[in-house]
Amino acid sequence: MDYLVIKENDLFLLSEPNGDITGNHSYGLGLYSKDTRFLSKLELTINGEKPILLSSDGSDNRISKVLLTNPHMEKNGELILWRESIQLERERFISEDTLYETIRLKNYFPKPVSFSIEVSFDADFSDMFIVRGFQTGKVGERTGQEFNENAFKIMYEGSDKIKRATRVSWDRQPGGIQEHGLITYVFDLEHGQEDSFTIMVEPLAGDEDKTNAVQPQKALQKLTSSYEEWKNASASISTDLLPLQKLVDRGMADLRVLMTDIGHGMFPVAGLPWFGVPFGRDSLIAALQMLAFNPEVAKGTLKTMASTQGTKVDPWRDEQPGKIMHEMRFGELANTDQIPFTPYYGTIDATPLYLILLTEYVKWTGDLKVAEELMDSVEKALKWIDEYGDRDGDLFVEYHQESSKGIANQGWKDSGDSIVHRNGDYAETPIALAEVQGYVYQAKTGIAEILEALGQPEKASDLRHQAQELKQKFEEEFWMEDKQFYAIALDQNKEQVGTVTSNPGHVLFSGMLEQNRADAVAEMLTSEKMFSGFGIRTMGEGEAGYNPMSYHDGSVWPHDNSMTLIGMSKLKQQSHAKTVMSGLIKAADHFEYERLPELFCGYPASIGKAVKYPVACSPQAWAAGTPLVFIQSILGLFPDSLNKKIDLSPNLLDEMNELLVSNISIGNGILSLSLRRSGETTECEIIENTTGFEVITAGIASPVKNK
Repeated sequence: MDYLVIKENDLFLLSEPNGDITGNHSYGLGLYSKDTRFLSKLELTINGEKPILLSSDGSDNRISKVLLTNPHMEKNGELILWRESIQLERERFISEDTLYETIRLKNYFPKPVSFSIEVSFDADFSDMFIVRGFQTGKVGERTGQEFNENAFKIMYEGSDKIKRATRVSWDRQPGGIQEHGLITYVFDLEHGQEDSFTIMVEPLAGDEDKTNAVQPQKALQKLTSSYEEWKNASASISTDLLPLQKLVDRGMADLRVLMTDIGHGMFPVAGLPWFGVPFGRDSLIAALQMLAFNPEVAKGTLKTMASTQGTKVDPWRDEQPGKIMHEMRFGELANTDQIPFTPYYGTIDATPLYLILLTEYVKWTGDLKVAEELMDSVEKALKWIDEYGDRDGDLFVEYHQESSKGIANQGWKDSGDSIVHRNGDYAETPIALAEVQGYVYQAKTGIAEILEALGQPEKASDLRHQAQELKQKFEEEFWMEDKQFYAIALDQNKEQVGTVTSNPGHVLFSGMLEQNRADAVAEMLTSEKMFSGFGIRTMGEGEAGYNPMSYHDGSVWPHDNSMTLIGMSKLKQQSHAKTVMSGLIKAADHFEYERLPELFCGYPASIGKAVKYPVACSPQAWAAGTPLVFIQSILGLFPDSLNKKIDLSPNLLDEMNELLVSNISIGNGILSLSLRRSGETTECEIIENTTGFEVITAGIASPVKNK
């Protein structure tokens, strides 16, 4: 990556690899909170010159570290500072809504040296949409600044009448403070001597006016403790397949840094740097991926989505009653209605995904209390599906953009060229997507189970009947006999958009497909046309719209693969699932920090490497969640807390021989188990089972051992 990023709750920092925030970077560097850039400049110099970058490490999501040294400095033939004499280390983290940066200096020159360190800073308070170049509009203005020996404060009043400010303070008094935002320290260091200072940057909004940031050591201790709590509350794995171990560890670390709480519990924001906000489908899918590791995240995600559920018909926001939001923004452009994101509802899939997450959460936890608490929201979501989602009463849920500043394609493939006919023409809305019909089927059958458990059998029966009608209609309208595959969509004329894509793979998880057609879907998705060797492509090679460099028309998205994987695992299509998982594990070796990116190009693996997509978010929630789905799929683990049983069909990847999974929360208990290859068989040992549920196994040659 050509940037460093750290985040904690709502505050994140995006900087150059050398730690600076400059104005000439494509990503719009800065310190951001609530879609506002509170720091637009942060530059470090030594004797007025930019230091030389030695190393830059963003692998630890809590702390980023940068190692620098000085260039050679002479003036009129007189030595000022010999090259590489001073080691400069920048270490920063975010805690207590404050950025902390410590600069440490060490003298490696054999004699005493004197030098100055300058830190310059500024704040432009730009809205995120302006920084990204997506929007212009009426904005506020700087209203002044204050400074003394302890701090420097820059003030701003937005067009939304919210007063914002940035306070920069320090733990030792600088030698000089200048009104344009520059502090200077002078150091006299003996050979081998070290020294340091820390600056603190606090974003302030409204009437907020902190007096001082928390002491750095206490703030770091609190941050470290929260990471320990996260680790202890989550399931863990140990495997002899090191690349998989690294992927899972990285995925859990990335998901932790993406956690945010806006008042309803922890949930994952979509990704950094641009989507550190509540995001309907992304947050819901990431929480779904995490169920085997930390189901509490699903609860926070569900309650957050319910809190912003649509209440009225508002074309500006593509809002209707009962609809689950797409994306929520907090900057002044959103607050002044210059963009429709408070929140924006232009998504066709978030509403059924919300219902799916609830049903899966209940299956994992048995927590009917949350289901009862959200039942009013559930009924509104079901009503939205039938009344607003199905615009013409043909049983299919379809989308159409109403907002002038909204999104045209409102499925997960939301770029303008993503729904394309086989002749190259773009489909016109209203559009009914294949995977959305699967989501609706799964939502209705899942909610039916919950309603039965809550003593409402008639409502449950109605939902099952509706789901069955949808299943029959889907087979009639979406199946392409000549391709032995499903169309990606129906267009405004109810004609098939017949391009071969990954979308039907999501339907495998729904339970809507007959076995022979589910097998045909799996065969196509792992064929040379669709499978690159590193993952399932979004569009098949040879299709009119295919482009391996595109965003949605031939690229590989890990989360897209994960949605297919969980279905393959549920249907016991284990050889296909293993092919996909092995490909993605190999792909990860070509990216930084043992991390699957948001997406990568769809070139075949025969070229020798997975090709980076130029502007992928990293870290990104549903990419981080994908390795967690690998573990669930390897285990074939599908609990059913309502019926007090756990289905297990383990199948180790060919590259691995051992897997230990500990502390899986199911019902009110814990399941821990190990898999070990023994010759041609897999032995499964239940190490701990405090759930009280029956474990039903399939697909292993040897019986399950209970320790």
